[in-house]
Amino acid sequence: MPKLLLIEDNEMNRDMLSRRLQRNGYTILTAETGEQGVILARMELPDLILMDITLPQMDGWEATRLLKTDERTRHIPIIALTARALVSDQAMAFEVGCNDYDTKPVDFARLTEKIRDLLVEKESQ
Repeated sequence: MPKLLLIEDNEMNRDMLSRRLQRNGYTILTAETGEQGVILARMELPDLILMDITLPQMDGWEATRLLKTDERTRHIPIIALTARALVSDQAMAFEVGCNDYDTKPVDFARLTEKIRDLLVEKESQ
């Protein structure tokens, strides 16, 4: 069962996504802040990270930068999740090291397809 880390400060979003992903066969770890997410990613080494961008304390951009510069976690695919749908936000996601980008409200079918694609790509490396 692939292990996903969901870094999301909104409790309703976190609970809804966690439940739906668990029903689709994933083990879910959750963090409410960027800092908690970085610590948990380093400890648990998940197969993929879903990163909210607007987080308290440390935003998703900074958390992604830290994870992508750490030898232990740089290989973990990260999907940026954000309500910010500007082209500049998408460009920033890729600039800081995200492997993909998706907008909120989440289209669950689209998101799970992106998760599957990144997990397959990771396995083939």
